[in-house]
Amino acid sequence: MADKLKLYGFNNLTKTLSFNIYDVCYAKTQREQRDYIKYIGEQYNSERLTKILTCVTEMIDAKVLNVAKQDYDPQGASVTMLIANKNNSREAYVDTAEVGNSVVVHLDKSHVTVHTYPEYHPDNCIATFRVDIDVSTCGEITPLNTLNYLIGNFDSDIITMDYRVRGFTRDVSGKKLFMDHHITSIQDYIDAKTLESYDAIDINIYQANLFHTKMLIKECDLSNYLFNTDIYEIPPKTRLSIMNSLRREMIEIFSGINVF
Repeated sequence: MADKLKLYGFNNLTKTLSFNIYDVCYAKTQREQRDYIKYIGEQYNSERLTKILTCVTEMIDAKVLNVAKQDYDPQGASVTMLIANKNNSREAYVDTAEVGNSVVVHLDKSHVTVHTYPEYHPDNCIATFRVDIDVSTCGEITPLNTLNYLIGNFDSDIITMDYRVRGFTRDVSGKKLFMDHHITSIQDYIDAKTLESYDAIDINIYQANLFHTKMLIKECDLSNYLFNTDIYEIPPKTRLSIMNSLRREMIEIFSGINVF
């Protein structure tokens, strides 16, 4: 018998936020690169990611129904949370059915996922850490108010965000509503001081309720990008070369184009 959830004040709009960040680092030797990957694995393991997603669900006033988490060998972690709006007006249910060694979960409303992708270049001493977070909600829940919290929990050199509202709901007179909140840009939901640190561009398709923003850090202090290396041990000319390599990596990720 499936457990039923009593829902109040439900609407049919689906709101999805895809939040993607990159952190770039200089690790001089292969050993340092492996140590960097290990460090990232310890700092952003599935336990910590679960805590971050739990805070996200609290911020959007949602209820966690189920959590699945996994750390990977040699690197990376994933967490998936099934969530529901705390205040709804119709019945829905969550049902689980076992298929072999897996479980299929029928969710009444929403989910939150996070995946990490640490990696390093085999030749140029550049290592990167990528995080993908997706928050998909129905009803009155909106994930946009979590952006400042998410940005603050990761060292973000490049940030890419997509926000999409799908479907329609109806008002009491039966009129279709394709949007239930005002938005002109994702940037409207990001703290002004945070925006000052980034170059940001928008690509918005208002007719489709589709919003895209990407951001690139403006200022780079080389000492913040060296892993297990003292900046004063590096000759000035080499520092410039390293900084150029780091900046080129960021620009390529930001633009989606190989510079060289």
